Amino acid sequence: MATKKWRRELPLHLMVIPGLILVLIYHYGPMAGITIAFQKFIPAKGFFDSTWVGLENFRYVMELPDTWQILWNTVYIAVMKIIAGLIIPITISLLINEVGKELIKRGVQTLIYLPHFLSWVILGGILIDLLSPSEGIVNQMLGYLGIEPIYFLGLDAWFPYTLVVSDVWKEFGFSTIVYLAALTSINPTFYEAAIVDGASRWKQTIYITLPGMMPIIILLTTLSLGNVLNAGFDQVFNLYSPQVYESGDIIDTFVYRIGLVDAQYGVATAVGLFKSVVSFFLITISYYLAYRLANYRIF
Repeated sequence: MATKKWRRELPLHLMVIPGLILVLIYHYGPMAGITIAFQKFIPAKGFFDSTWVGLENFRYVMELPDTWQILWNTVYIAVMKIIAGLIIPITISLLINEVGKELIKRGVQTLIYLPHFLSWVILGGILIDLLSPSEGIVNQMLGYLGIEPIYFLGLDAWFPYTLVVSDVWKEFGFSTIVYLAALTSINPTFYEAAIVDGASRWKQTIYITLPGMMPIIILLTTLSLGNVLNAGFDQVFNLYSPQVYESGDIIDTFVYRIGLVDAQYGVATAVGLFKSVVSFFLITISYYLAYRLANYRIF
C-alpha cells in the first residue's frame, strides 16, 4: 500500500525539485553572507580575511541619530498600509457584491485590478506627474477649489499618507478578489431566510455577509502581521527624495543607501539581519494566530 502511494505521489515530488533548487540557490545560499554583519567587510579580502568586529556594526547602527526615526517610519507606514489594505478591499467587495448586472461587476473588477500588474517604476513616474505641484492634475483640481498646491512628494507632513493611498490604489483590486471569493462561499439560503423575515440589505450585510467573511478577514489580518517591518522598498525608493527622509526613509531604503551607496557592507548587513530576525518572529506569531483563530495550516 505504501509503495503504491509513493508511486502515485512521485511525479508530484519531482515537480517540486526545480522550485526547491531555486530556493536553495537564491534564498539559502546567500545566507552565508550573514557573516558580513560581524565583520568590517572589504570585498577585496572576502569573508575569510576581513576583520572580525563582533557586534560592533550593531552597536554603530543603534548609536546613529536617525536609526529610531527610520524604525518608526517603517512601522508607522507599514501598519497604516495593513489597516487601509484591509478596510478598503472589504468595503469595495461589499459594494461590488451589491451590483446586480454581471457585466458591470466584472468590468469594475477588471479596472481596479489592473494597477496590480504595473511596477512601481511605471507607477512612480505616473504619480510624480499626477502630483506635481505645478502641472499635476491633482493640484490643478485643488486650485479650482481654491486650495493652494500641495507638494505631496516633497513634504514630510504629506509623504507617508501619499505612500499609503498610492499603495492601496495599486493593490486593493487584488485583495478585493479574495474577499469576493469569500462571499461566494456564503450559503444563499441565509439571505432567502433573511428576506422572508423582512431584513433590509444593511441588516443582511451586518448579520450574514460580514460574519460569513470573518474567517478570511481574520486569516489575512493575522498573516499581515509578518509585514510590519516591510513598508515597501520599491514604492518608497521610486517616490522619495532627501527632502522627505525624515518621514519616508525606511529600513530597506536605509540599507540600500548605507550598503550600496556608502559601501558600508557590514553595517548594512547588520541592519538587514536585525530586520530578518524580527520579521521571522512576527511571521511565526502571525501563522500561530492564523492557526488558532482561523484554523489555517501550511501543511
